Amino acid sequence: MNRYPVWKYALIALCVLFAFVYTVPNFFGESPAVQVSAGRATVKVDAALVSRLEPALKAAGAPPTGMILDASGVRLRFSDADVQLKARDVVEQVLNPDPQDKAYVVALNLLSASPSWLTAINALPMYLGLDLRGGVHFLLQVDMQAALIKRMDAYAGEIRGLLRAQNLRHAGVARDGQSLRVRFREAETRTKARAEIGTRLPDLVLTDRDDGQDLLLVGALRPEAQKREQEQAIQQNILTLNRRVNQLGVAEPVIQQQGADRIVVQLPGVQDTSRAKEILGRTATLEVRMVDEEAMRSGSTFNVDVFPERKRDGTVTSVPTRKQVVVTGDQFVGAQATFDQDQRPAVSVELNEAGGRIMRQMTRENLKKLMAIVLFEKGKGEAVSVATIQGEFGSRFQITGMFTPTETNDLSLLIRAGSLAAPMEIIEERTVGPSLGKENIDKGFSATQWGFVAIVVFMSAYYTLFGVVSSIALGVNLLFLVALLSLLQATLTLPGIAAIALTLGMAIDANVLINERIREEVRSGQSPQAAISAGYERAWGTILDSNVTTMIAGLALLIFGSGPVRGFAVVHCLGIMTSIFSSVIVSRAMVNLIYGHRRKVASLAIGDTAWK
Repeated sequence: MNRYPVWKYALIALCVLFAFVYTVPNFFGESPAVQVSAGRATVKVDAALVSRLEPALKAAGAPPTGMILDASGVRLRFSDADVQLKARDVVEQVLNPDPQDKAYVVALNLLSASPSWLTAINALPMYLGLDLRGGVHFLLQVDMQAALIKRMDAYAGEIRGLLRAQNLRHAGVARDGQSLRVRFREAETRTKARAEIGTRLPDLVLTDRDDGQDLLLVGALRPEAQKREQEQAIQQNILTLNRRVNQLGVAEPVIQQQGADRIVVQLPGVQDTSRAKEILGRTATLEVRMVDEEAMRSGSTFNVDVFPERKRDGTVTSVPTRKQVVVTGDQFVGAQATFDQDQRPAVSVELNEAGGRIMRQMTRENLKKLMAIVLFEKGKGEAVSVATIQGEFGSRFQITGMFTPTETNDLSLLIRAGSLAAPMEIIEERTVGPSLGKENIDKGFSATQWGFVAIVVFMSAYYTLFGVVSSIALGVNLLFLVALLSLLQATLTLPGIAAIALTLGMAIDANVLINERIREEVRSGQSPQAAISAGYERAWGTILDSNVTTMIAGLALLIFGSGPVRGFAVVHCLGIMTSIFSSVIVSRAMVNLIYGHRRKVASLAIGDTAWK
């Protein structure tokens, strides 16, 4: 009646051990670190770079105590903050000898001090939010007018290409504020152009006007198109910011829209505020240009733009290009790493309609000539690919060259990344110091600790042995909850700590129901063994109902809430699930171990008096 098979006890013990292992990393704390990531898309952080850093750090008396090398860069762990600062200066000198032309981003960071064997099994500490770990908070204002102007500039280029393709003569296409003006000499040509542009560019409202001797066709964005462009600008900026924040190694950053034209960025654990601002403010754009092969042969730099190109062996060559830009980064729709017909690594690129038309004409006129893709970052350009045009192509084509599969992946990511859709300005900056975060953690931990102690004292005094069992089950519940948060790599905030404290109070309620039900069964004349069995079985329905209704409320907070409310809801919902397991299964297993092996039980130590 009150005995579990051995496999059930073994399974429960295994679950408790699993929870303990994944809870332990949270008690090791963090150690100071220096993170190095690529400041440009054309430079890499690999093992060769680490081999350059290690001798310099040892010579400066700042050897790293650990290292993590992954796709985001390399993180070097140090013994204390003083060594960390010294190491940061050394790494800057080695990797960025020219402060005005930095190829790498060097930032201060914090890493978990967990042993390597725990990290190897993915036992990591839970993330801490800005209010607990400290960090920086930015509020960014997006310039929506600039986004619309950029869109109108793109439309101007499309209209020029469209009129050229249809052989419709015009006297110029110019942007005037947020409208476009196309000048014509003949009314018939304007009528044809209006029909063609209206069909190809339905987002434009076209009106006829006269300006002296010229006939004007004025185009403006429809209101619904303006709204769509602004929403897309916000979303593109958020995606770009997410990619940039990865360079800082921030765990669980918060990047979300606030209002119609603002973005909130929270970076927990970031110590270097100026570096964070530098990363967030980076601009990167792509351009496709033709290489000036005559200037390349003669070495002349007259009337050309010269960009460096980094070869695979580390050497840098100069690539002279024509000043005319063929297509820009915002005309790239997609890019994917692939292989060409000879099974060589390549990048498959797709352009929008306007870019495809321009590319088709350019490649038709420049077969067997060199084309360069130039990346501009921080106002400086660098050729990331120089390839020969093998044939005419339009919206879809392949970029080939002396690439490795890894390099084609990097280039495709770079092309897809694009740039900010609209410029942004930091209008609010707030720094939360680590000391304030530590104070919040200490206060939250103290509240949870003393709440747990108060529950244990009350339960043990009121229900004696069954109260002790309930208290142990409550401790197991807390263990499971912390382990789940760590395993899921959830972000714990101050509201989350409040949810943990609340979960403890709610979880013990199930054991109170069970203990009171056992008391009632004994009072009604049931034997102790039968009372234990009936108490757990008959209390189960009430426990399930109460937890389901509470879970519904928690899910509502999770779905419709935001920010701190969601942090509270995540911990709250997880706590409900762990409390059901610990209060019913774990406590029943302990009671079965105490009373289940006895043939005859004279009384139950369940408080008040020895109920018989």
